[in-house]
Amino acid sequence: MKNFEERDSEDYLLLSGILHFAFCKRRWALIHIEQQWNENSLTFSGRLMHKNADNPHLTECRGDIIITHAMPLVSHSLKVYGVADVVEFQRNNTGVELEKFSGFWNVIPVEYKSGKKNSFGSDEVQLCCQAMCLEEMFETAIQHGFLYYGKTRRRFEVKFDDDLRKRVTSLVAEMYHLFEEGITPPAVYQKHCDNCSLVDICLPQLSSKKHAVDSYLESAILR
Repeated sequence: MKNFEERDSEDYLLLSGILHFAFCKRRWALIHIEQQWNENSLTFSGRLMHKNADNPHLTECRGDIIITHAMPLVSHSLKVYGVADVVEFQRNNTGVELEKFSGFWNVIPVEYKSGKKNSFGSDEVQLCCQAMCLEEMFETAIQHGFLYYGKTRRRFEVKFDDDLRKRVTSLVAEMYHLFEEGITPPAVYQKHCDNCSLVDICLPQLSSKKHAVDSYLESAILR
């Protein structure tokens, strides 16, 4: 495993931001550019779900599987850093070598979510970004990982194919563009906005109406 100094990533974006960005670019900008945050029942339950996963001192050995919690991550090619909920090392004939453990091990990222699988693909994007960090850190190839949902108590396999990897790279590049320009995208109201913890800050319905009025006035002036 490569040795990364903390200072190496001090100017990088948070990896966890890609989850918000894939779900709603405005939400990401409110949090990461404008530094705004608000708690609701969904975010609170999410923190409870991560309580054990985020214990950096907890390492478990279960036969041919080593389970590490809250592993620091960084990718210098993507310029992101963060923490993985859980990384499993599964004994195999090929893979990486680990300090204090003999043999070879496959690297498998596992992300815990309190709710259920959504249709935005944001969870898969976050997990793939974690895998890309781990690939760079361990100089290995990672083919798949897992998402565990607390509401359904089910674990889903995610395959890191070319399309998913390209989406990660594209989203990170767009995140950097907005961050460097200080751009917060305008609000576009959708049904899932009502469950967002930032709905009272974002005001998507009001912003969408204002945008419609501005567009109408602009078109009227140009007539």
